[in-house]
Amino acid sequence: MSDNHRRYRAIRQALTQCYPGEISGRMAQHLTTLAAFISGIVASKSSQLPSIAPKIGDRAKPESRVKRLSRWLDNEQIKEEIYFLPYAEMLLNCLALETLVLVMDGSGVGRGCCALMIHVIYKGRALPLAWIVRECPKGHAPEALHIELVELVRALIPEGTKVVFLGDGEFDGTGLQATMNDSGWFYACRTAKSTVATWEGVKFNLDLLGSSIKPACVGGWTKLMLIELKEAQFTRDAYGPVMVLCCWAKDEAESLYLVSNLSVAEEAIQYYKKRFRIETFFSDQKSRGFNIQKSHLEDCQRLSRLLIVSCLAYIWIVYLGSLCKTDGWQGIIHRKSRCDLSLFQLGFRLLDHFMNEGLSIPVQFYVII
Repeated sequence: MSDNHRRYRAIRQALTQCYPGEISGRMAQHLTTLAAFISGIVASKSSQLPSIAPKIGDRAKPESRVKRLSRWLDNEQIKEEIYFLPYAEMLLNCLALETLVLVMDGSGVGRGCCALMIHVIYKGRALPLAWIVRECPKGHAPEALHIELVELVRALIPEGTKVVFLGDGEFDGTGLQATMNDSGWFYACRTAKSTVATWEGVKFNLDLLGSSIKPACVGGWTKLMLIELKEAQFTRDAYGPVMVLCCWAKDEAESLYLVSNLSVAEEAIQYYKKRFRIETFFSDQKSRGFNIQKSHLEDCQRLSRLLIVSCLAYIWIVYLGSLCKTDGWQGIIHRKSRCDLSLFQLGFRLLDHFMNEGLSIPVQFYVII
């Protein structure tokens, strides 16, 4: 049995066995193609169909495989709520034993399209949960889309789970804050220094707080110079009460302004620092992983279906990286004393080891706590 076929069979078995619902005949066919797609994108580290096709383990000609994958991308029956969200829900059920830290951000994908995505933080990586792809130059998405994603993910999270949402300055809208409050979520989002706030009856721009903090007084993130205002009203609409804060960390060019419904400023700052982990996901999807920016796709729906493939592949490889650490493989494929590789890169190395040694290939679409 070829390596491509071994990898494909292991993925197909995991997709079908882990699916939480009943699998119909047509769905079984779609999952079979999805397994082949995941196998090919991992092996080729490419999102271009002609590069993926030779890495699929069947007897069809490469040209036929390209057509098969292309039909899957064109199929309107391939929807995220059927072929991705069930696995995202399973992932969240595994992680919900601890606080779920969610991050939302956007990035360019394909040609002229952007994906607004929400992720859960896990050991320094950001694991994808849901997304919306739209045709537009890179830029801010409407607040209505932010709320739509939050409500979509909220339905997947077990009741009673503590959730903390993080976002940059794009995600400080009062409508989004109200949605998260209604959901029982905490949040810490960056905001602009020009934002208007009201505290104890005084209305001002937040840069007034920044001008009172001197960077020379700061010793780093652990010794922040900060100002926090609790029970404040946010924006000219006076949304609140919320906490607004301003801090200046070592080596930063300017003050950081946050709006949060957490009760402690230091806690909001410590959570917000995790927001930057979402950048690792976009790098792994692009230059360090599957090169999704070079897919040559320009249709939003086709790109959204391609994300089903690349995101499931990403979760699987991160699972392998986590397995590498917990089951003692790190000392075999890398170093025992020190690890310079991310979970994503460790996962790729462990997969190569399993393939080269003829070992069984573990496939899961959740991670190890």
